[in-house]
Amino acid sequence: MNIHILDGGQPAELQPVSCTFALAEIPVAGKTIKEHLLNRFAQRCKASNAFTLSLHPALWPSDTLLLQIAAAKSPCRIVSNELGLLGWISETGDPPPEDTPSLPVDAGSLQIRYPWDLLRLNESLVGALTEDRILGTVRERVSWDGHLELGEGSVILPGVYLEGNVRIGHNCKIGPNCYIRGNTSIGNQCHIGQAVEIKNSLLMDKVAVGHLSYAGDSIIGPGTNFGAGTIIANLRHDGKNHRSSVGDLLIDSGRRKLGTIIGANVHTGINTSIYPGRKIWPGACTRPGEVVHNDLHPDTI
Repeated sequence: MNIHILDGGQPAELQPVSCTFALAEIPVAGKTIKEHLLNRFAQRCKASNAFTLSLHPALWPSDTLLLQIAAAKSPCRIVSNELGLLGWISETGDPPPEDTPSLPVDAGSLQIRYPWDLLRLNESLVGALTEDRILGTVRERVSWDGHLELGEGSVILPGVYLEGNVRIGHNCKIGPNCYIRGNTSIGNQCHIGQAVEIKNSLLMDKVAVGHLSYAGDSIIGPGTNFGAGTIIANLRHDGKNHRSSVGDLLIDSGRRKLGTIIGANVHTGINTSIYPGRKIWPGACTRPGEVVHNDLHPDTI
């Protein structure tokens, strides 16, 4: 079976991440969504099958649905109740007619619609690590109790503790005295400064998190720089799920813990505090000591 991942566009619901990336090209756990999907299907779909699978990158199929797709022997449509047509199997690669039999997207599949869905995908991919893969340098007095993937040219300085599975790209500097908690993925050429804590987050390439900062349950876009002492809140005082503004709607994220979603090339001043569930658009800056109460989008920057 030939595999074709559709572009997926830059959906407004995924802003501010989709301001920089098309959906298929968003980097999660060291690869783009497109690369992860191609790898998954390449392991299951037989090359001798004459059909072409066209799949929208918003669909991360469950193992059950993936096997159903791989076993298909005739054209079909892959349909979600929430997002509509998310893929198809055909001989030509073109969408088959609407009366073609459908495979429903099951409850176990992840449908990527909002930014916090990327956190779920990151948790799944990093959580699936089953062994250490260390190509960089780990200095003395560093310890971890999950699995660690460390890229070439990266160094973890003394006093760093990694709890759970952690993935770090190439040419990064971590520490000293950091606390990195799973399931965290750190991109390439990142700098995590002295005494920083990061928990269950996705950091893209060239992110710098200044000393004495905290990021939990957050997505941080490429080229972003945190001034020292930047703190992201991720828990409501009443313990309820976080809600986040998407257009004119306030959407329940389904998450009890949710930090911030930050676009590319954002700079925070020292001692910036960010309310949970807030989003910051690319290129925004905060002043020293600023409190981010509301989303920082283009018409408020």
